[in-house]
Amino acid sequence: MVHRPSTKMITAEKIAELTGHGNPIFTAELSQKPGILFTGGNDKGLVEWSLKANSFIKVMFPVPASIYAIHCPAGYPLLFAGLRTGDVIVYHFLEQKVVKLLKHHRAPVFDIKSVLNKKELLAASEDGTVSVWSLETLEQLYVVKVSADTVRSISIAPDEKTMAFGCRDNSVKLYDVEDYSVIKSLHSHTMPVFTVQFSTDNRYLASGSRDAQVKIWDTRSLELVNSIPAHMFAVNHILFHPDKPYFATASMDKSIKIWGSDDFKLYKVISREKGYAAHQLSVNKLAWNGDDLISVSDDKRVIVWKLTVD
Repeated sequence: MVHRPSTKMITAEKIAELTGHGNPIFTAELSQKPGILFTGGNDKGLVEWSLKANSFIKVMFPVPASIYAIHCPAGYPLLFAGLRTGDVIVYHFLEQKVVKLLKHHRAPVFDIKSVLNKKELLAASEDGTVSVWSLETLEQLYVVKVSADTVRSISIAPDEKTMAFGCRDNSVKLYDVEDYSVIKSLHSHTMPVFTVQFSTDNRYLASGSRDAQVKIWDTRSLELVNSIPAHMFAVNHILFHPDKPYFATASMDKSIKIWGSDDFKLYKVISREKGYAAHQLSVNKLAWNGDDLISVSDDKRVIVWKLTVD
């Protein structure tokens, strides 16, 4: 295959800063309803924001402990929030209230994802397991023992045939979605894996770690195809753009970086050192809203960036 020289020129403009959190923000998730963002962290509640007005709407519900994960499954009027206590809060939009606590884990829940073709919800925990729940009945179906240590991140492949887990034992573990059997354990990182993400075309799996590296894996051969010294400190989150050939990384080094997903080249660094009014502490989570990139941080701020590709 001949790779043509890339001509991507990416510009970034800060278009909004949403303030109101009193403590570090750990996670962010777009609602099923366009123009709505949810954030959570070390505060007493889960917050709803308008991305049309770039303004605070309300605190959705109080929480007894830090929120580490938020998930809004497409096609369901539900929001799930994973807590430091291990509980998962279920909020029903039509009923406008918390309808259930999913109780299984006794250690923090760090990520929540859904497998829509199976109507199942997955919650990953510090206890090394992933609990599986019915999206229809909200009943627990089974528990998958993934690691002897923390499972930090979940990614479901676009074809929903494979899932990846980022683990504290430095590995990325691949499982078959159909029967939750192990496919392979990938080893290249030298420190805990904080984030895993399949590319939107399902060609690659990207993993980011406390070792500041981003590893790119071929999803067919499961071989390592690229190892990127991406940041100065831990890579907290990787997120592919839904339909453009690039992805973003967020780091404990306070920066956001934009990379080509076809050539894995660095195209943009968003940081205070580069002259942007960017985050002052660790950037913990990202969300794409069209071509706008939303970032949340330990500095208690939500920032909206407009990215333009020439």
